[in-house]
Amino acid sequence: MKKKTITARGILLLMAVFLMAGCDDTVSNKQIDEIIVPDSMISYSKYIQPVLTIKCASSGCHDDQTKAGSLSCTNYLSLTHSSNANLIVPGSPQTSTLVQSIKGLSSNPMPPLPNPYPLTQNQIKGIETWVKEGAKNN
Repeated sequence: MKKKTITARGILLLMAVFLMAGCDDTVSNKQIDEIIVPDSMISYSKYIQPVLTIKCASSGCHDDQTKAGSLSCTNYLSLTHSSNANLIVPGSPQTSTLVQSIKGLSSNPMPPLPNPYPLTQNQIKGIETWVKEGAKNN
């Protein structure tokens, strides 16, 4: 009886290891560019944070350690509690520094050129719409 228990446990353990090894939650620049951000009702967690993580934070610029320009894009609180009070002005993309920068309308365009992984027009429009809709943590 003891031998069967060990065998069953061993098989379950092996299955778990194989399943976990096959799961890769990382998203590449190419994959993030293939995700289409809708025209309205933008979910921060589904659309905005993944773009900011891949394009801004994981590039080694706006992560929690580097904080280029004193900005971390790793999570909602870091982004919305920036030392730049106008970084995100909910409901007002035209006065939000983030939107103006990613649209190339400020003296500090983001991501800086030349960048091998610029934001797509759909991502820029999505971030702008998210700010216009109130920059909610949804």
